[in-house]
Amino acid sequence: MYQNPIIDDNFPDPTLIRAADGWYYAYGTQTKRAGVIINLQVARSRDLVNWEYLGEGLPEKPVWGQQSQKIWAPHVSEHGGHYYLYYSTRPDGADFFSLAVAVADAPAGPFRDCGQPLLPGPGFTCIDPMAYDDPATGQRLLYWGSGFGPIWVRELAEDRLSFAPGSEAQAVIFPSGTDDPDDYHRLVEGAWVHYHEGWYYLFFSGDNCCGPHAHYAVLVARARHATGPFETYAAATGNPHAALLAANDHWRAPGHNCVVTDAAGHDWLACHAIDPRQPTFDAIDDSEGYARRVLILDRLTYANGWPVVAGGAPSWQPQPAPQGQ
Repeated sequence: MYQNPIIDDNFPDPTLIRAADGWYYAYGTQTKRAGVIINLQVARSRDLVNWEYLGEGLPEKPVWGQQSQKIWAPHVSEHGGHYYLYYSTRPDGADFFSLAVAVADAPAGPFRDCGQPLLPGPGFTCIDPMAYDDPATGQRLLYWGSGFGPIWVRELAEDRLSFAPGSEAQAVIFPSGTDDPDDYHRLVEGAWVHYHEGWYYLFFSGDNCCGPHAHYAVLVARARHATGPFETYAAATGNPHAALLAANDHWRAPGHNCVVTDAAGHDWLACHAIDPRQPTFDAIDDSEGYARRVLILDRLTYANGWPVVAGGAPSWQPQPAPQGQ
């Protein structure tokens, strides 16, 4: 059995993977911990429940972003014995964010930035990258997006450090554009793609992750191809307020999820959420102070062609645990 949270510290925008060494690794957005700023949080586990905090995975900021204290939304994938970290940060002297990529020879790092931005701005549009290798086509794809714009996808080059020559970004999910305060789709971000039984599921989040009025949830769309066209669950059900995972009395603003598979082949959804019992912490700056986002985990099942989390909200009571390695 286990009980949420699985990491009871600020660990936003998580990516969980199982590496070649047999350990599960978790990566989280930049934070301040015990008074020290950590650019890339890294932890590891044998069972997805008990985590060993490893600390800093990106000891040197990129040469083009030395002043930034906003290194956000890491995604790590393993290929050919190397580990590729996709993240976003603010270039020096800029008022926008850029996608970035760094490489390491081990899952815990140290990661080293490739030396130049992958895709700059404008605004908050170039954040939340997720790399995905399409099992059907072999294409190396990168998803990203926020800032009240679409979620995009574009093919990566063979080196995974740049985009494929001649490739173009394609929008796959659009924000709703409504003024409905209960509509999570007003802003879309945090893409994660997972293939299951013929469907590509694009998990994403919206609308406001943080602060005392946070209103955030995990949403989902599906397609027969990795680049779409995607149909959102909200559109399929005719319910603009539909969400896969939304808040309850125990967890506020759950979102920015990933999907990881345990040793038994069961899928699990991990994301961050604000614990209303302790919503604040000693953050890097005031904009993140009311956003202590802990790491939570819940079983993901499927029904009628769509992913499901029991109760539609994060669990808070003891649950059957994943099967470890």
